[in-house]
Amino acid sequence: MKISREDVEHVSKLARLSFSKEDIELFTNQLNQILTYMDKLNELDTAHVEPTHHALAITNAFREDAVRPSVSNETSLANAPAKADGSFTVPRVI
Repeated sequence: MKISREDVEHVSKLARLSFSKEDIELFTNQLNQILTYMDKLNELDTAHVEPTHHALAITNAFREDAVRPSVSNETSLANAPAKADGSFTVPRVI
């Protein structure tokens, strides 16, 4: 076993979680199954496998930055409930 019952209890205490004895036993078994599977994956030879950042070969569709006309300050503040000095006025939140 990679993870003991005490390890699971310790981590649950650190996370301030309380579990029944059955749950701790279940989590211990599940975590050990996961780690056993990871050991099996570590046996694979991946020396000649090129690293990937995504599972699919996709490319981003970037567009060129272009300066375009924007909304004027007066238009954007036209429906503002409160404004001052060309800006929105909002209640102070502390």
